Amino acid sequence: MTAKVQTAKLPSSAGSNRPEPRVRVRFRAPFALRCGALLIDYILLALIMVFSTMIARVMGGGARMAGGTAEKVGILVTLIVAVLDLVVMAGLTGRTVGKWTTGLRIERTDGTLPGIGRAALRHLVGYPLSLLPFGLGFLIVAVSPTGRSLHDLISGTMVVRRAVAPMVTPARKPRPQGASV
Repeated sequence: MTAKVQTAKLPSSAGSNRPEPRVRVRFRAPFALRCGALLIDYILLALIMVFSTMIARVMGGGARMAGGTAEKVGILVTLIVAVLDLVVMAGLTGRTVGKWTTGLRIERTDGTLPGIGRAALRHLVGYPLSLLPFGLGFLIVAVSPTGRSLHDLISGTMVVRRAVAPMVTPARKPRPQGASV
């Protein structure tokens, strides 16, 4: 005799249009990948500073620019791009250019997007504080069970990587005898 397995159906309210809750698994971002994303962001900002300074120098007549105006233009353009990348884009999409490239995403601890305010807190206040004690605020990620650094703890965020579905190769059908290729 075998036991019958019955599944119970949970009662659902007839007038409710709420979607069924979904289980969402978040994978914490590896420390090396986070470092790579940060490196990509800073390389991008350095390149923007160099090229905007060169363009300002060429457009301004080369050596005739007095008082380092080309450098000031380069710094201003870089600051604008840095705010757009690290604050606005990170707040609205959860990704900077470096995090987008490496497949990482910034989320609040409840899984929602951080918003511009939290992204500004994270990057403009949290990053300098993470650097102060010899960069130990960044190294917390390597030993923390939650994978959060000091700037993540300050802003209530975490960095996760996108889930990659395992690749399944399709089964091959056997060829009939005598079939030509």
